[in-house]
Amino acid sequence: MHNLSNASLVNPDSPAKVNVLLVDDLPENLKILTELLSELGYTVRSAISGRRAIKTAKLKRPDIILLDIKMPEMDGYQVCRSFKSDPDLRNIPILFISALDDAFDKVKAFQSGGVDYITKPFQIEEVVARLETHLTIQKQQRILQIEIAKRQQTELALQEKNQQLQEANYKLELLANLDGLTQIANRRRFDDYLTLEWQRHQREQNSLALLLIDIDYFKRYNDRHGHQVGDTCLIQVAQAIAKVPQRPTDLVARYGGEEFAVVLSNTFREGALRVAVAIQRAIAALEIPHGDSDISDDITLSIGVASLVPAWGQTPETIIAKADTALYTAKKQGRNQVIA
Repeated sequence: MHNLSNASLVNPDSPAKVNVLLVDDLPENLKILTELLSELGYTVRSAISGRRAIKTAKLKRPDIILLDIKMPEMDGYQVCRSFKSDPDLRNIPILFISALDDAFDKVKAFQSGGVDYITKPFQIEEVVARLETHLTIQKQQRILQIEIAKRQQTELALQEKNQQLQEANYKLELLANLDGLTQIANRRRFDDYLTLEWQRHQREQNSLALLLIDIDYFKRYNDRHGHQVGDTCLIQVAQAIAKVPQRPTDLVARYGGEEFAVVLSNTFREGALRVAVAIQRAIAALEIPHGDSDISDDITLSIGVASLVPAWGQTPETIIAKADTALYTAKKQGRNQVIA
Protein backbone atom coordinates (compact mmCIF):
# COMPACT_ATOMS: atom_id res chain seq x y z
CA MET A 1 0.00 0.00 0.00
CA HIS A 2 0.97 3.63 -0.45
CA ASN A 3 2.26 5.40 2.60
CA LEU A 4 1.18 9.00 3.10
CA SER A 5 0.98 9.20 6.88
CA ASN A 6 2.53 12.09 8.76
CA ALA A 7 5.71 10.03 9.05
CA SER A 8 6.08 10.22 5.26
CA LEU A 9 7.03 13.86 5.59
CA VAL A 10 10.25 12.56 7.10
CA ASN A 11 10.52 9.34 5.12
CA PRO A 12 8.22 8.82 2.10
CA ASP A 13 8.92 5.09 2.15
CA SER A 14 7.68 4.55 5.72
CA PRO A 15 5.55 1.36 6.03
CA ALA A 16 2.81 3.01 8.10
CA LYS A 17 -0.75 2.39 6.80
CA VAL A 18 -2.73 5.02 4.91
CA ASN A 19 -5.26 6.77 7.17
CA VAL A 20 -8.65 7.31 5.48
CA LEU A 21 -11.47 9.42 6.96
CA LEU A 22 -15.02 8.60 5.77
CA VAL A 23 -17.68 11.28 6.24
CA ASP A 24 -21.32 10.26 5.71
CA ASP A 25 -24.47 10.73 7.78
CA LEU A 26 -25.74 7.23 6.93
CA PRO A 27 -24.17 4.56 9.18
CA GLU A 28 -24.82 1.78 6.66
CA ASN A 29 -22.76 3.61 4.01
CA LEU A 30 -19.95 4.07 6.49
CA LYS A 31 -20.09 0.40 7.47
CA ILE A 32 -19.83 -0.83 3.88
CA LEU A 33 -16.90 1.38 2.91
CA THR A 34 -15.10 0.80 6.20
CA GLU A 35 -15.23 -2.97 5.78
CA LEU A 36 -14.16 -2.86 2.12
CA LEU A 37 -11.25 -0.51 2.66
CA SER A 38 -10.14 -2.18 5.90
CA GLU A 39 -9.92 -5.53 4.09
CA LEU A 40 -7.62 -3.90 1.57
CA GLY A 41 -5.26 -2.73 4.33
CA TYR A 42 -6.33 0.87 4.86
CA THR A 43 -6.72 2.33 8.33
CA VAL A 44 -10.27 3.71 8.31
CA ARG A 45 -12.01 6.15 10.63
CA SER A 46 -15.49 7.54 10.16
CA ALA A 47 -17.61 10.55 11.08
CA ILE A 48 -21.38 10.96 10.72
CA SER A 49 -21.33 14.78 10.44
CA GLY A 50 -19.16 17.58 9.12
CA ARG A 51 -18.44 19.01 12.57
CA ARG A 52 -17.36 15.63 13.89
CA ALA A 53 -15.21 15.09 10.79
CA ILE A 54 -13.31 18.35 11.44
CA LYS A 55 -12.86 17.46 15.11
CA THR A 56 -11.66 13.96 14.21
CA ALA A 57 -9.22 15.30 11.63
CA LYS A 58 -7.72 17.74 14.12
CA LEU A 59 -7.19 14.98 16.67
CA LYS A 60 -5.38 12.84 14.12
CA ARG A 61 -4.73 14.14 10.63
CA PRO A 62 -6.01 11.76 7.92
CA ASP A 63 -4.10 11.18 4.70
CA ILE A 64 -7.23 11.41 2.56
CA ILE A 65 -10.97 12.06 3.02
CA LEU A 66 -14.03 10.52 1.33
CA LEU A 67 -16.86 13.02 1.78
CA ASP A 68 -20.60 12.74 1.13
CA ILE A 69 -22.47 15.87 -0.04
CA LYS A 70 -26.00 15.51 1.33
CA MET A 71 -25.73 15.78 5.11
CA PRO A 72 -27.68 17.71 7.77
CA GLU A 73 -26.31 20.87 9.47
CA MET A 74 -23.26 21.11 7.17
CA ASP A 75 -23.38 19.72 3.65
CA GLY A 76 -20.29 18.34 1.97
CA TYR A 77 -19.44 21.63 0.23
CA GLN A 78 -19.41 23.50 3.56
CA VAL A 79 -17.32 20.80 5.19
CA CYS A 80 -14.81 20.90 2.33
CA ARG A 81 -14.54 24.70 2.51
CA SER A 82 -13.97 24.45 6.28
CA PHE A 83 -11.11 22.03 5.73
CA LYS A 84 -9.58 24.26 3.06
CA SER A 85 -9.74 27.32 5.31
CA ASP A 86 -7.77 25.56 8.07
CA PRO A 87 -3.98 25.89 7.57
CA ASP A 88 -3.38 22.54 9.29
CA LEU A 89 -5.95 20.63 7.21
CA ARG A 90 -6.11 22.38 3.85
CA ASN A 91 -3.65 20.06 2.10
CA ILE A 92 -5.60 16.87 2.79
CA PRO A 93 -7.07 15.65 -0.53
CA ILE A 94 -10.88 15.39 -0.39
CA LEU A 95 -12.79 13.05 -2.70
CA PHE A 96 -16.52 13.64 -2.93
CA ILE A 97 -18.62 10.48 -3.07
CA SER A 98 -22.31 11.19 -3.75
CA ALA A 99 -25.48 10.02 -5.47
CA LEU A 100 -25.80 13.48 -7.05
CA ASP A 101 -24.84 13.07 -10.68
CA ASP A 102 -25.61 16.54 -12.03
CA ALA A 103 -22.78 18.52 -13.66
CA PHE A 104 -23.64 21.51 -11.44
CA ASP A 105 -22.99 19.45 -8.29
CA LYS A 106 -19.67 18.19 -9.62
CA VAL A 107 -18.49 21.68 -10.58
CA LYS A 108 -19.50 23.00 -7.17
CA ALA A 109 -17.59 20.15 -5.51
CA PHE A 110 -14.40 21.06 -7.36
CA GLN A 111 -14.92 24.79 -6.69
CA SER A 112 -15.16 24.10 -2.97
CA GLY A 113 -11.75 22.40 -3.02
CA GLY A 114 -12.38 18.74 -3.85
CA VAL A 115 -9.84 16.85 -5.93
CA ASP A 116 -12.22 14.21 -7.34
CA TYR A 117 -15.87 13.17 -7.55
CA ILE A 118 -17.17 9.58 -7.36
CA THR A 119 -20.80 8.88 -8.16
CA LYS A 120 -22.91 6.37 -6.20
CA PRO A 121 -23.47 3.51 -6.69
CA PHE A 122 -19.75 2.92 -6.98
CA GLN A 123 -17.42 0.03 -7.69
CA ILE A 124 -14.85 -0.48 -4.92
CA GLU A 125 -12.16 -0.93 -7.59
CA GLU A 126 -12.92 2.60 -8.86
CA VAL A 127 -12.84 4.03 -5.35
CA VAL A 128 -9.49 2.36 -4.62
CA ALA A 129 -8.04 3.40 -7.99
CA ARG A 130 -8.93 7.05 -7.37
CA LEU A 131 -7.77 6.88 -3.77
CA GLU A 132 -4.42 5.50 -4.89
CA THR A 133 -4.09 8.09 -7.66
CA HIS A 134 -4.54 11.01 -5.27
CA LEU A 135 -2.43 9.40 -2.58
CA THR A 136 0.35 9.05 -5.15
CA ILE A 137 -0.06 12.67 -6.19
CA GLN A 138 0.03 13.72 -2.54
CA LYS A 139 3.08 11.59 -1.90
CA GLN A 140 4.91 13.14 -4.86
CA GLN A 141 3.91 16.62 -3.68
CA ARG A 142 5.32 15.89 -0.23
CA ILE A 143 8.53 14.53 -1.69
CA LEU A 144 8.75 17.66 -3.80
CA GLN A 145 8.11 19.82 -0.72
CA ILE A 146 10.88 18.01 1.12
CA GLU A 147 13.27 18.56 -1.78
CA ILE A 148 12.29 22.22 -1.99
CA ALA A 149 12.77 22.61 1.76
CA LYS A 150 16.19 20.92 1.54
CA ARG A 151 17.16 23.16 -1.36
CA GLN A 152 15.99 26.24 0.53
CA GLN A 153 17.99 25.14 3.57
CA THR A 154 21.04 24.62 1.38
CA GLU A 155 20.57 28.03 -0.25
CA LEU A 156 20.08 29.63 3.16
CA ALA A 157 23.23 27.96 4.45
CA LEU A 158 25.12 29.20 1.38
CA GLN A 159 23.75 32.71 1.89
CA GLU A 160 24.82 32.64 5.53
CA LYS A 161 28.24 31.34 4.52
CA ASN A 162 28.58 34.05 1.88
CA GLN A 163 27.52 36.65 4.43
CA GLN A 164 30.14 35.36 6.85
CA LEU A 165 32.77 35.43 4.11
CA GLN A 166 31.79 38.98 3.14
CA GLU A 167 31.99 40.08 6.76
CA ALA A 168 35.36 38.36 7.14
CA ASN A 169 36.63 39.97 3.95
CA TYR A 170 35.36 43.34 5.12
CA LYS A 171 37.18 42.94 8.44
CA LEU A 172 40.34 41.85 6.63
CA GLU A 173 40.03 44.86 4.33
CA LEU A 174 39.67 47.12 7.34
CA LEU A 175 42.68 45.56 9.00
CA ALA A 176 44.67 45.85 5.78
CA ASN A 177 43.88 49.57 5.57
CA LEU A 178 44.17 50.51 9.25
CA ASP A 179 47.26 51.41 11.20
CA GLY A 180 47.43 48.87 14.00
CA LEU A 181 48.54 51.37 16.64
CA THR A 182 46.55 54.54 15.95
CA GLN A 183 43.49 52.94 14.27
CA ILE A 184 43.46 55.52 11.49
CA ALA A 185 44.25 54.81 7.83
CA ASN A 186 47.70 53.35 7.18
CA ARG A 187 50.25 54.21 4.47
CA ARG A 188 48.82 51.66 2.08
CA ARG A 189 45.36 53.19 2.34
CA PHE A 190 46.86 56.67 1.94
CA ASP A 191 48.70 55.72 -1.25
CA ASP A 192 45.61 54.06 -2.78
CA TYR A 193 43.26 56.88 -1.79
CA LEU A 194 45.56 59.67 -2.96
CA THR A 195 45.91 57.95 -6.34
CA LEU A 196 42.12 57.68 -6.72
CA GLU A 197 41.53 61.28 -5.65
CA TRP A 198 44.35 62.51 -7.86
CA GLN A 199 42.78 60.83 -10.90
CA ARG A 200 39.32 62.17 -10.03
CA HIS A 201 40.55 65.73 -9.52
CA GLN A 202 42.58 65.43 -12.70
CA ARG A 203 39.45 64.51 -14.68
CA GLU A 204 37.27 67.16 -13.04
CA GLN A 205 40.07 69.77 -12.86
CA ASN A 206 39.40 70.57 -9.21
CA SER A 207 41.89 71.56 -6.54
CA LEU A 208 43.30 68.81 -4.32
CA ALA A 209 45.12 69.58 -1.06
CA LEU A 210 47.56 67.54 1.03
CA LEU A 211 48.89 68.14 4.54
CA LEU A 212 52.05 66.39 5.76
CA ILE A 213 52.42 66.59 9.55
CA ASP A 214 55.37 65.84 11.84
CA ILE A 215 55.46 65.76 15.67
CA ASP A 216 58.22 68.10 16.78
CA TYR A 217 61.18 66.53 18.59
CA PHE A 218 59.36 63.21 18.92
CA LYS A 219 62.61 61.19 19.11
CA ARG A 220 63.57 63.09 22.25
CA TYR A 221 60.09 62.39 23.68
CA ASN A 222 60.53 58.67 23.06
CA ASP A 223 64.02 58.63 24.49
CA ARG A 224 62.87 60.23 27.74
CA HIS A 225 59.53 58.47 28.29
CA GLY A 226 60.03 55.16 26.48
CA HIS A 227 58.21 53.65 23.51
CA GLN A 228 55.08 52.68 25.43
CA VAL A 229 54.40 56.27 26.46
CA GLY A 230 55.46 57.34 22.98
CA ASP A 231 52.84 55.04 21.46
CA THR A 232 50.18 56.54 23.73
CA CYS A 233 51.20 59.98 22.53
CA LEU A 234 50.95 58.88 18.87
CA ILE A 235 47.45 57.50 19.48
CA GLN A 236 46.29 60.74 21.13
CA VAL A 237 47.72 62.90 18.37
CA ALA A 238 46.31 60.68 15.60
CA GLN A 239 42.80 60.68 17.08
CA ALA A 240 42.88 64.45 17.60
CA ILE A 241 43.96 65.07 14.00
CA ALA A 242 41.31 62.66 12.70
CA LYS A 243 38.51 64.66 14.35
CA VAL A 244 39.33 67.91 12.55
CA PRO A 245 38.37 67.16 8.90
CA GLN A 246 34.59 66.79 8.77
CA ARG A 247 33.86 65.60 5.21
CA PRO A 248 33.58 61.92 4.27
CA THR A 249 35.88 62.53 1.28
CA ASP A 250 38.76 63.69 3.53
CA LEU A 251 41.30 61.13 4.72
CA VAL A 252 43.60 61.19 7.75
CA ALA A 253 46.40 58.61 7.68
CA ARG A 254 49.56 57.67 9.48
CA TYR A 255 52.25 58.42 6.95
CA GLY A 256 55.07 56.75 8.85
CA GLY A 257 56.65 56.93 12.32
CA GLU A 258 55.54 60.21 13.87
CA GLU A 259 54.32 61.63 10.54
CA PHE A 260 50.70 61.96 9.46
CA ALA A 261 48.98 62.94 6.22
CA VAL A 262 45.63 64.55 5.47
CA VAL A 263 44.04 64.42 2.00
CA LEU A 264 41.49 67.20 1.42
CA SER A 265 39.35 66.88 -1.69
CA ASN A 266 38.13 69.96 -3.61
CA THR A 267 40.18 72.23 -1.38
CA PHE A 268 42.22 75.31 -2.27
CA ARG A 269 45.22 76.68 -0.39
CA GLU A 270 43.19 78.89 1.96
CA GLY A 271 40.93 76.03 3.03
CA ALA A 272 43.87 73.71 3.57
CA LEU A 273 45.60 76.30 5.75
CA ARG A 274 42.48 76.65 7.91
CA VAL A 275 42.40 72.88 8.47
CA ALA A 276 46.12 72.88 9.33
CA VAL A 277 45.70 75.65 11.90
CA ALA A 278 42.68 73.81 13.39
CA ILE A 279 44.81 70.67 13.73
CA GLN A 280 47.55 72.59 15.53
CA ARG A 281 44.98 73.99 17.96
CA ALA A 282 43.53 70.51 18.58
CA ILE A 283 46.97 69.18 19.49
CA ALA A 284 47.70 72.19 21.72
CA ALA A 285 44.45 71.51 23.55
CA LEU A 286 45.73 68.04 24.48
CA GLU A 287 48.51 69.64 26.54
CA ILE A 288 50.79 66.61 26.33
CA PRO A 289 53.95 67.61 28.29
CA HIS A 290 57.21 67.57 26.33
CA GLY A 291 60.09 68.65 28.56
CA ASP A 292 62.75 68.08 25.87
CA SER A 293 61.19 70.33 23.24
CA ASP A 294 63.14 73.49 22.30
CA ILE A 295 60.00 75.42 21.38
CA SER A 296 57.21 74.50 23.82
CA ASP A 297 56.46 72.77 27.09
CA ASP A 298 53.90 70.58 25.24
CA ILE A 299 53.77 68.45 22.10
CA THR A 300 53.59 70.57 18.91
CA LEU A 301 53.34 69.94 15.17
CA SER A 302 55.04 71.16 12.02
CA ILE A 303 52.77 71.05 8.97
CA GLY A 304 53.52 71.34 5.26
CA VAL A 305 50.60 72.24 3.00
CA ALA A 306 50.27 71.74 -0.76
CA SER A 307 47.27 72.51 -2.97
CA LEU A 308 47.03 72.22 -6.74
CA VAL A 309 44.86 71.21 -9.68
CA PRO A 310 46.42 67.99 -11.04
CA ALA A 311 47.73 68.56 -14.54
CA TRP A 312 47.74 65.87 -17.21
CA GLY A 313 51.01 64.01 -17.17
CA GLN A 314 51.61 64.67 -13.48
CA THR A 315 51.47 61.96 -10.79
CA PRO A 316 50.48 62.00 -7.09
CA GLU A 317 54.19 62.29 -6.25
CA THR A 318 53.93 65.89 -7.47
CA ILE A 319 51.71 66.98 -4.59
CA ILE A 320 53.59 64.79 -2.10
CA ALA A 321 56.89 66.42 -3.05
CA LYS A 322 55.36 69.89 -2.75
CA ALA A 323 53.89 69.17 0.73
CA ASP A 324 57.14 67.53 1.84
CA THR A 325 59.14 70.58 0.78
CA ALA A 326 56.75 72.81 2.76
CA LEU A 327 57.11 70.54 5.82
CA TYR A 328 60.90 70.66 5.54
CA THR A 329 60.71 74.46 5.44
CA ALA A 330 58.44 74.55 8.51
CA LYS A 331 60.93 72.43 10.47
CA LYS A 332 63.94 74.38 9.21
CA GLN A 333 62.35 77.69 10.19
CA GLY A 334 61.85 76.64 13.80
CA ARG A 335 59.02 74.04 13.87
CA ASN A 336 55.52 74.44 15.43
CA GLN A 337 54.25 76.24 12.33
CA VAL A 338 52.32 75.80 9.10
CA ILE A 339 54.01 76.44 5.75
CA ALA A 340 52.29 76.34 2.35
